[in-house]
Amino acid sequence: MMKKDFGLIVKVCVCVLCALSLCCMSSCKKSPEEPAPTGTQQPAASTTKPETPAPTAIQPASEKPESPPKVEETPAPEAPPAEEKKEETPPPANTAGMVPIDIELPKPMFVGTPQDTRVENLEKPLGKPRPPFLAPEGTKNVASGKAISGSDEEPIIGELEMITDGDKEAADGSYVELGPFVQHVTIDLEAMHEIYAIVVWHYHKQARVYFDVVVQVADDADFISNVKTVFNNDIDNSAGLGVGKGLHYTETNEGRLIDVLSQGDVKARYVRLYSNGNTSNDLNHYIEVEVYGKPVE
Repeated sequence: MMKKDFGLIVKVCVCVLCALSLCCMSSCKKSPEEPAPTGTQQPAASTTKPETPAPTAIQPASEKPESPPKVEETPAPEAPPAEEKKEETPPPANTAGMVPIDIELPKPMFVGTPQDTRVENLEKPLGKPRPPFLAPEGTKNVASGKAISGSDEEPIIGELEMITDGDKEAADGSYVELGPFVQHVTIDLEAMHEIYAIVVWHYHKQARVYFDVVVQVADDADFISNVKTVFNNDIDNSAGLGVGKGLHYTETNEGRLIDVLSQGDVKARYVRLYSNGNTSNDLNHYIEVEVYGKPVE
């Protein structure tokens, strides 16, 4: 009986061991399933993976398309204001109360373009009539009939009084011929005047250029007080009055208009004009001189 009981015990133990082995096997199968919680953590890691592709590195690509608005800002909207400025500039300043002065011109004595006189610093012909000169209303030729003196008191041809007699023609008997080298004539306006323009006709029967043309105004006949040079084309100071920046010009029937108004407030009683020969000879000539202004009140 003991042997049978022992055999049963052995069998029971074997069965228990088998059961235990089966339990261990089942537990081993469950153990890989237990990592499922860790698998739940893996999705969390997988969630971090979508976060990595969605860094701000992708956003710059979205910022790049925003560059076109910058291109829209560049199309220079400043052009319209520039056009507005151009529209504002045309109206000339200080034209209120200004009127064209009436300058009667003599008939032209030569036709066509003057030949090349080969003179240094010579201005090009305008090729059309001179534009009107604007001056304050009431401006007139205040030199008409006024007394005149000169460095050559005995002209070769004519009389000094002819320079302010109103005859501007270039025919014989209408001009005054002074001696060679530097000569000058002086007009006494007999009172202080505001001077706006001076027009001089030297000799327009031929296309000549006169040298060292200098025009000055002053308060006294000796040209000591309040002397002002309003024109000077003496490029080498050969007249001894300073180097001028004015251009040499060819004589025409329009004469030479000297803009004094643009040079500021010019008041004077005496007007003096210099010259130093011409392209044809060494002599100096004057047909007419007009001074446009108004008496000082």
